[in-house]
Amino acid sequence: MTAVADNVEVEARIIARTARRLRHAGSLGVSGWIALGAFAAVVLIAAIGPLLVTTDPNAVSLSEAFQGPSAVHPLGTDASGRDLLARLVFGGRTALIGPFLVVLCSTILGTALALTAVWFGGWFDQMVVRVIDAIFAFPGLLLAILATALFGAGLPAAIAALSIAYLPYIARIVRSAALRERNLPYVAALRVQGVHGAWISLRHILPNIAGLIVANATLAFGFALMDLAGLSFIGLGVQPPTADWGAMVGTGMGGILQGHPAEALYASALIVITVAAVNVIGDRLNERSEVRA
Repeated sequence: MTAVADNVEVEARIIARTARRLRHAGSLGVSGWIALGAFAAVVLIAAIGPLLVTTDPNAVSLSEAFQGPSAVHPLGTDASGRDLLARLVFGGRTALIGPFLVVLCSTILGTALALTAVWFGGWFDQMVVRVIDAIFAFPGLLLAILATALFGAGLPAAIAALSIAYLPYIARIVRSAALRERNLPYVAALRVQGVHGAWISLRHILPNIAGLIVANATLAFGFALMDLAGLSFIGLGVQPPTADWGAMVGTGMGGILQGHPAEALYASALIVITVAAVNVIGDRLNERSEVRA
């Protein structure tokens, strides 16, 4: 009966702490909600926009190059006569999916590695720390450039390289939070009751630091978007004629020199708005994901 009572008490404390954190995390503030609305609008346009914009984003018509806004082309055309609105909408999918995959892969691998290292500790933990430090020595963008040089330009190689480059950032944060959580009394109580370490990590430690993981993954999304856009800008990321915001900034540079800055300005504005919105959301989530007793 005593063991059962202790277990119930531990569970009650965990539920109470989790509820407090969720309640705290729910308040993003005015700027946070504005940023969330802006990001949701960008995602919604990228998701359903292609269903509403029926123009082929890759259709070339040199006779319509650099046209201004019109009923046929609401935002005008680029140097090849392609509809800018269609390319911005379809390019949003590529621009958002790439960073999402980078963050997803790096977060899953980094979290799993950090939790395993914290629980086993000792030489395994030290080895993981050394590996993380070694990866830190390589800038993410440089690693992506090397990967594209070895495996060819394109999105898959860039995503794989940036996932590895972002892994230590997530792993360090998760390891620090999990180590602090592992030393709390409720973990010791669960261990005394004979609960398996993997169950404690997945059922208790991970949910308690989930807010911190989500906050930092959100911040990483913005950096990944900029890195992938930069790679596409220099021709190592998304390859033409596929629409992508970073690639549009690159191809639009020639238009600027010819007095037609619309393509580069529109694509740059969407990148800036999306990254700024994601960073604000990440900052607000990070402020409210601090561990509380």
